Amino acid sequence: QLEPENAGNYVLLSNIYASKKMWDGVNRLRDMMKTVGLKKEKGCSWIEIKNKVHMLLAGDSSHPMLAAITEKLKHLTMEMRRLGFAPSTDYVLHDVEEQEKDDILSVHSEKLAVALGLISTSHGTPLQVIKNLRICGDCHEAMKFISSFERREIYVRDTNRFHHFKDGKCSCADYW
Repeated sequence: QLEPENAGNYVLLSNIYASKKMWDGVNRLRDMMKTVGLKKEKGCSWIEIKNKVHMLLAGDSSHPMLAAITEKLKHLTMEMRRLGFAPSTDYVLHDVEEQEKDDILSVHSEKLAVALGLISTSHGTPLQVIKNLRICGDCHEAMKFISSFERREIYVRDTNRFHHFKDGKCSCADYW
């Protein structure tokens, strides 16, 4: 009621319902957003490579290097799982099967940006990603793993803070 034009408020309440698996509440809020004409902001990340800024949207398939990005993500995922990483599907706030949750997590914009950075820059070059939303817990954990086995420093600026991932740790000490 205080900010009926702020989509973030609807999304926040929807996420609370979804975290408790109260799908009727989620659907009601999504309908309210449609009625008011509001849309949830899609996850978007930017990375600069060779003086060119690349914008990657969550789940987007329009980037010209998508095939190479997808292939790199597959290799990253295999290596992370080999080292003990398990996707945190609790961060997927949709009423879908577990496999679909894994698929949704795998195409978060910051993962796409990091994969692009890894295939487009020299080994050891730090990667700097800017994100329009807060990094989710699954991506945060993935960045720690990637920084460790790829031996890269990864900086992610989300809406709340800067995260500096190095040697499997984050500067936020896992408080974000």
